[in-house]
Amino acid sequence: MATGFSLLVIALLLFSSSAENHTKSEVTANPADELVEVLNKNRTANKNSALYDNPGLACLSLQYIKAYQGDCGAVGGANAKKPADSEFTETFAPNCGIEVSTLAQITGRLLGCETKYVKPAEAFSSILMKNEKGLDILYNKNHTEVGAAVTGTDGGAPYFWCVLFSNGKSNSSFVFSDGVAKISRPGCFSGANDECNSSTSLSLKSRWYLYLAGALMAVIYIFGL
Repeated sequence: MATGFSLLVIALLLFSSSAENHTKSEVTANPADELVEVLNKNRTANKNSALYDNPGLACLSLQYIKAYQGDCGAVGGANAKKPADSEFTETFAPNCGIEVSTLAQITGRLLGCETKYVKPAEAFSSILMKNEKGLDILYNKNHTEVGAAVTGTDGGAPYFWCVLFSNGKSNSSFVFSDGVAKISRPGCFSGANDECNSSTSLSLKSRWYLYLAGALMAVIYIFGL
């Protein structure tokens, strides 16, 4: 029994180490932050001002995505839908911990959905900038702030990308009631100084199910259950 118990401890340590190393090696950046960087570079290259990356607006972008409940078919095309404006005050802001009184006008949105994850630069050029309308929104001179979000659905595809623009004032619009961003998973949003892995850790739940299953298999193998 002592030998079996020792092997079990070793197996569990290996699973724990694997999970830790996986997280350390992959949670190195935030694709939503990278998307804002690409967007601002395109604006300045076109002689437009760079936009302030507002974490509150970005959190709203993530809530905006979640309102679609994984329905990729509702994004773009003849069946395109969008959440009601009332949801910003009734649902999105409370979920983000944003003071409703600080909500500013939304001056534009970019939204896309794909069946596979792509890097932020490709998502910008291939998903969000598909037509002239996207460029018109990007270069609109009324924008002062931007917030971006990306998330997968149920631990995988489809993947949604969303950018919201506003004409609010930095540090006084989309303000968090407790002063800090209310981080939620799955999904990543920009401006919150939050490291959020690109494709796989947009939902961490499924990975931990795999580790748990592996540990249970080790128990069954060692003790012959």
